[in-house]
Amino acid sequence: MCGCGARHWGLHGAAGLLLARRGADGRATHVVLQHRAQWSDQGGTWALPGGAREPDETAVQAALREAHEEAGVEASAVAVRDEYVLTHPDWSYTTVVADAVAPFTPTATDTESIEVTWVAVDDVVARPLLRAFADAWPELRARLDP
Repeated sequence: MCGCGARHWGLHGAAGLLLARRGADGRATHVVLQHRAQWSDQGGTWALPGGAREPDETAVQAALREAHEEAGVEASAVAVRDEYVLTHPDWSYTTVVADAVAPFTPTATDTESIEVTWVAVDDVVARPLLRAFADAWPELRARLDP
């Protein structure tokens, strides 16, 4: 339980990876999204691969580990660009903004995902999004192409 009155996942905070694929003009064209399993919190919605931070992990380490566990993303295929931190009284969620530097196909690699796929940046809002991700998307979208 957080001082804000909400219950959050991860005693040491949480982190997720906003991974972008870029076009020839350098602008983000697609991002990796996870279709969350029905049994999970807000199941059936779409969000970033991510999860709880371990006590000894940085946000970047946690986001890369979770993206590997949930979406098959190899750290060697990722170049980190930015971090966006949502801070609560007793908890934080860090979105690690990154670029794909090698081609790959994201894949649902555990039971937390129905599907993991590249989604066109302009199509993200057409999907049923996890509430917190929907709230953060305008700021995150702006960080993709500053």
